[in-house]
Amino acid sequence: MRIPQIRLESTFMKIGLNIEKPVQKIEQPPAILKIEQPPAILEIETIPGKLTIDQTKAREDMDLKSIFKRVEEFAQNGYQDWLKGLERRARQGTELMKIENGGNPIADQAKENSEGTPKQFNIGWIPSYFSVKIQYDPAKVNIDVKPQKPKIEAEIRKPIHEYTPGKVSTEILQRNSLKIDFVNLFQE
Repeated sequence: MRIPQIRLESTFMKIGLNIEKPVQKIEQPPAILKIEQPPAILEIETIPGKLTIDQTKAREDMDLKSIFKRVEEFAQNGYQDWLKGLERRARQGTELMKIENGGNPIADQAKENSEGTPKQFNIGWIPSYFSVKIQYDPAKVNIDVKPQKPKIEAEIRKPIHEYTPGKVSTEILQRNSLKIDFVNLFQE
């Protein structure tokens, strides 16, 4: 038996794309910098140290005294000797007033007045310990620093930007089609 048939044959459309990629070029030139650093202002003030050496006592110990010191000592010694002499004469006068109490005050006083005190001698040219006085005031240093800010000049340079846009074009590679075919059709 023959069955009539309708045959359909279709093809789809094929589209082709032509793509040109975009081109982008970016270049950044470096900035132009000018930097200047002024030196800091530095002020230094020095107060020198002071060394004081007082050897007056050491010189006095070695009997190398100043004239003013000698005059002062002689005056003091003279006054002390005068007081001792005054005290001795008053005591001896009292002894003579009381001669009736016995003893031999005239001979004793003659012996006392003729003999002096025993002399003592020591090495006279060596000064005593710590007789030289030393005083030291250390030096002082004052430092004043004033920093200076840097001077910066910057020139900014714009980037170089080149851009070529991309393109897309289409083309039909194959058109769509439809074929219709009839088979086994009766003709009467």
